Formats: sequence, C-alpha cells, structure tokens
Amino acid sequence: MKTNTKEPWILTGYDLFAKEGPKGIKIEVIAKRVSISKSSFYHHFAHLDLFLELLIEYHLQQSHIIADKENSAKNIDPELIDILVKHKTDLLFNRQLRINREHKLYLDALVKSNKTVGDAFVMLWVKDFDLKLSRKQLQGIFELALDNFYLRINAENLNHQWLSEYFANLKRIAKNFV
Repeated sequence: MKTNTKEPWILTGYDLFAKEGPKGIKIEVIAKRVSISKSSFYHHFAHLDLFLELLIEYHLQQSHIIADKENSAKNIDPELIDILVKHKTDLLFNRQLRINREHKLYLDALVKSNKTVGDAFVMLWVKDFDLKLSRKQLQGIFELALDNFYLRINAENLNHQWLSEYFANLKRIAKNFV
C-alpha cells in the first residue's frame, strides 16, 4: 500500500498555520516535527508558496466536510457544537485567514470557506432558534456574529461548554431582533 508522502507535511503545516498563522510556517520547524529532512520538503513542494496554496486547498476540503456535517445536524446544541469541537483546528485555521485577510490568497479562501460553512449554518440556525426573521436579516446577524466568533475563539476555549454558552447568548441576542 502506497502512502501519501505529502500528507505529514500538509497536516503539520495546517496545524501550525491554525495556531500561529502564516508566520508559523517555517520549513525547518515543519521538517523537525515530521522528522523528515528539509530537502524532502523541496522535493514535494518546490517552494513555500505552493505549500501554502495546498494548505488552503486542504482547508477548503475541510470546509466542505464541515458543511456536510452541518447539513445533517438537527440542532446547534449538542450536534453542531460537537462538529465544531471536532473541527477545532479547521476553525482556528479560518481564524488565521480572517486575521491575515489583507493577503489576497487568504481573503479569497476565507470568502469561499465562510460561504460553504455559513450557508449550512444559517439554515440550521433558523430551524433551531425558530427565528421569524428574513433570510437577509439572518445573514446580517450571522456576519456580525461570525466576526465576533472569530475574535473570541482560541485553542483553549473551543470546547463544548464555551460554545454552548456562546450560542445561548447568540440566541438571546437574535431573539431581540424579532
């Protein structure tokens, strides 16, 4: 059975980007973590820009996986929250895209990812919160909530308790618009 020799590089780089952003992507650091020589990196990826593009591609694949799971979820708490906790690294990666969105590659990926994940979330949100708002109103609230969400999340607070409290508060705020 042939293994994908790029995979350890991608997964390690993805995790580093999620935690530290693009400045955390250093070939020497990744090589140490995967216990493979730096020359192997250049064999697989040629240069850092190509590697970053592959990290973005991987993130967009993960976004589709999250959206598929969101579409199957019946409620926010606990089903959506379980999905978010399981995809913690993906959320932190998206947070880094938001922080570094002055770079076109990251902005384009952020827009695509938010559209993929956001559309599925808004549908679940409407159903679970039983809100009587127009779709446009809900999307407006969602965009504000999304900015707030990514400002507040970190590796420590992305857990079931914090997310449950966050969504309960969001529900209270959204009900005030009705």
